[in-house]
Amino acid sequence: MKYIHFIAVGGAVMHQLALALKKQGNVVTGSDDEINDPAKSNLAAAGILPAAYGWFPEKITNKLDAIVLGMHAKADNPELLAAQKLGIPIYSFPEYIYEVSKEKKRVVIAGSHGKTTITSMVMHILRHQGVDFDYMVGAKVSGFDQSVKLSDAPIIVLEGDEYPASVIEKKPKIFFYQPHISVLSGIAWDHINVFPTYEIYRSQFEQYLQGIAAGSPVFYNDTDPEVSDVITTSAQHLDAQPYSMPAFHYEDGIAVLETAHGNVLVSVFGRHNLLNMQGAIAVCKQLGISEADCYKAIADFSGAARRLEKIYSSDRLVAYRDFAHAPSKLKATLEAVREGYPKHKLVACFELHTYSSLNEQFLSEYKGSMDAADAAIVYFSHHALQLKGLPNLDTATVQQHFDRSDLQAIDNKTTLEKTVSELLKTEQPVCLLLMSSGTFDGIDWNGVCSQQN
Repeated sequence: MKYIHFIAVGGAVMHQLALALKKQGNVVTGSDDEINDPAKSNLAAAGILPAAYGWFPEKITNKLDAIVLGMHAKADNPELLAAQKLGIPIYSFPEYIYEVSKEKKRVVIAGSHGKTTITSMVMHILRHQGVDFDYMVGAKVSGFDQSVKLSDAPIIVLEGDEYPASVIEKKPKIFFYQPHISVLSGIAWDHINVFPTYEIYRSQFEQYLQGIAAGSPVFYNDTDPEVSDVITTSAQHLDAQPYSMPAFHYEDGIAVLETAHGNVLVSVFGRHNLLNMQGAIAVCKQLGISEADCYKAIADFSGAARRLEKIYSSDRLVAYRDFAHAPSKLKATLEAVREGYPKHKLVACFELHTYSSLNEQFLSEYKGSMDAADAAIVYFSHHALQLKGLPNLDTATVQQHFDRSDLQAIDNKTTLEKTVSELLKTEQPVCLLLMSSGTFDGIDWNGVCSQQN
């Protein structure tokens, strides 16, 4: 049993690590200046929710075995300063994950996009095959109670994030996991607040590959020229194995994989998801599962939360929400839905919510990204701009950068609801696609959809 304190315990994955460590029998405490659901309810149920919000250096004593420091905490955090003064070991999230998985076979899924989906698919196949494993994934996955599990299992599957580990450890999280098996799913510029140029961003993946032990297998998406180039320059010491788009067709809107083991009907659609599936199957084969069993297991995989997640369905209207926020993710998600619903009117609504997407210097990267939609809307709030300390934006500027004359840029929540409602009023069947890492300022989309019946 260890005594572990979390600084900034309310994070989406941070609080999940706290829960997993508590479940192992450790004494876990935490602090944060704000905690929202579901973290608030989860921590309360586990007896970890702090009695009051804020930072309390008196919580930091020599009794503690470790501090886990969240990215949300700043360098002058009073609890961090107290821990540094006492010499208590301080770990970022990925450093502590590595600390508790040193004796395990570590599988890391890296890349600009597809990480959560591939990780979830690997988890789904392993569970289907009765393999004992631990995991860390950035979303709720159907069939799994938590998004972090720690036990005595010999394998751990990790979603690898290129974002910095903490305020005192600025290297990307993926640098700390030291994988035995890895996936590189795609490279497309993101996080411009940390990586101001594409070259700097790309170099993180080069360094990541260079740091992996010689001979380790890395499965890479060879349909992405940037990935292939990085593999060529930085993975010569590794066992680099490509995966590609599988042969498939659609039957009544259902994707059917054409495999050596026969046709396999799957529950997800879109080329990027079928490509992600090949990366997951490659990993599972490396872990000793036959290809036939992989296909048998993956057939009923329905996706991770907010990754092309169906939120509404009726005779004439279907609605999906997706976490897409970077240009490459936006484009892939739209093309997937267009492919899956070729006869529907596709109404796409995207919220600018991340620092990169709200930054005018980055907006031009979105040019053409919403062309697959029949009707395209981009929403942003001035409050989000203020929270991120960015200059104001106007709707005309946003429309100009997306380079689509009929695209509607909207900066008012009520106007957004009315606009979408009007677009849904048609005799043609409609597919509504909502893309954001945020919440569209709390709009009840189920309510908006149900009004159309």
